Amino acid sequence: MEQIQAEIAAIRDSIDALQQERATLTINDVVMCEDSSPLAIAEAYRHHARETAQISTEIKGIDDAIAALKAELQNKQAQLNSFSNLQQSPQEQLESARSLAKVHAERINQLAGELAAEIRILKACADRISPMYWQVYYKPFITGFKTISVPHVRSDSDVWTIVNRIV
Repeated sequence: MEQIQAEIAAIRDSIDALQQERATLTINDVVMCEDSSPLAIAEAYRHHARETAQISTEIKGIDDAIAALKAELQNKQAQLNSFSNLQQSPQEQLESARSLAKVHAERINQLAGELAAEIRILKACADRISPMYWQVYYKPFITGFKTISVPHVRSDSDVWTIVNRIV
């Protein structure tokens, strides 16, 4: 377990170092003098393009390395969590899983509320547009608004239930 934690710390240090290196790499604008000749202007832009391409490539490489390290970090954290779950009692594992489920249930309820609001707005638009749409196309604009429902998670503290609320 300590080895995994050390590996996680090393990966985080590597990510931080790469992010700092990325922050130091910047693409500068072309600096010109007012009395530059057309040849000098062209050469300055060519030089800037070469530098910009190299810096962009370095930044892309650093971004790819950071993404790979973050994926490795997630794997190590998953290993650490599974190892720590083995050391927990069944009651502790249950409480941990229950708190995770609560987070997801709250997110579902939040998204369901947002979805219900969007459906109501769409219905109001359809109600406003439908008479004109019938006149132009001889058919309804939107159908199926009679029984639209969204999921909702509720709990009586022991048993959780997922129900469909009609919007």
